[in-house]
Amino acid sequence: MNTTNTGKMQYHFSILALLSIFFFFIRVGFADDNTVKFDENYVITWGNDHVLSLNQDTEIQLSMDKSSGAGFGSKLSYGTGFFNMRMKLPDKDSAGVVTAYYLTSKGKKHGELDFEFLGNREGKPISLQTNVFAGGVGNREQRVILWFDPSADFHNYRILWNQHQIVFYVDDIPIRVFKNNTNIGVGYPSQAMKIEASLWDGDSWATDGGQTKINWSMAPFKAHFQGFDISGCPKTDPNNNNNNNEDCFLPEHWWNSEKYWALDSKQKTDLKNITMRFEVGDDRFMAGA
Repeated sequence: MNTTNTGKMQYHFSILALLSIFFFFIRVGFADDNTVKFDENYVITWGNDHVLSLNQDTEIQLSMDKSSGAGFGSKLSYGTGFFNMRMKLPDKDSAGVVTAYYLTSKGKKHGELDFEFLGNREGKPISLQTNVFAGGVGNREQRVILWFDPSADFHNYRILWNQHQIVFYVDDIPIRVFKNNTNIGVGYPSQAMKIEASLWDGDSWATDGGQTKINWSMAPFKAHFQGFDISGCPKTDPNNNNNNNEDCFLPEHWWNSEKYWALDSKQKTDLKNITMRFEVGDDRFMAGA
C-alpha cells in the first residue's frame, strides 16, 4: 500500500474516531439532561424559606434547621412512568435527618412508592429505605446500605411503575422489585400519584430506632436535587378512578413496552447481589445497621 493511501486511511480513521467521540457525548448528554428548570414541572409545597434555587433554576437545595424542613412536588399527577431524580444528600453528621423522594396519592386508600434516606453519624453508612403502599396498606419496608457515599456527589434514583412491575433503581442498578400480583389478591398501586421530595426531622425513628438524635449544631442540613424532566403519563383528573389508569397502560408510553415487564438477566444478577450484600434484615432495623 502506498504512502498516499495510508495517509487517506489514517485521515478517515481520525474522522470516524472524532465522530464516535462526538456522538458518545451527545448520548451521555441526553441521558443526563439536567437543563429542565424546576418550575416547569414542580412547585414548592412547604418550607419556602428553606428552599434555594441554583444554577439558573436547574438545581434546588432544601435545607433544614430547628425551625423547619422543606419540600416540593410535581404540578401534575401521573398514572404510570419511569421517574428519575438526581440527588445529593446532607453530609457529615446527619443522624435523624430524612431525605425523601417518592410518589403518592391522597385519601385513605392511597398509593405510595418511597425512597427514604436515613441519615447517620459521620463515618457510618446511610440506609436507604423503600416502601410500597397500595390501597392505603403499607408495612412493606426494605432497607439497603448504599455502597457509596450519597452525600459526596449526585446519583440517580429511579422508580419504574407500569401495569406489570414497580422497580426501584439506584443509578442503573435495581435494588427492589414489586410485581403486580393482584391476580392472587396482593394490592398494587392503581391511583394516579404526584412526585414529591422533602427534607425533614425523623429523629424519633430514623437512626438506631430513634435512639440517635439530631445534632443540631450541624444545622442547617442541606440536600440537593437535579433532573426535573418527567417521563410519566399525566392525569388531568387524578380523582377520577373510573378508568383505573388504563389509558396510562398503552404501549405508546415507552416504559410500558415489553422490555420493562420484567428484569433482564443482568438486572436479575445485580438485584441478587444487592440483596445478598447490602440488604438490611428486619431484626437489624433497631440497631441502625
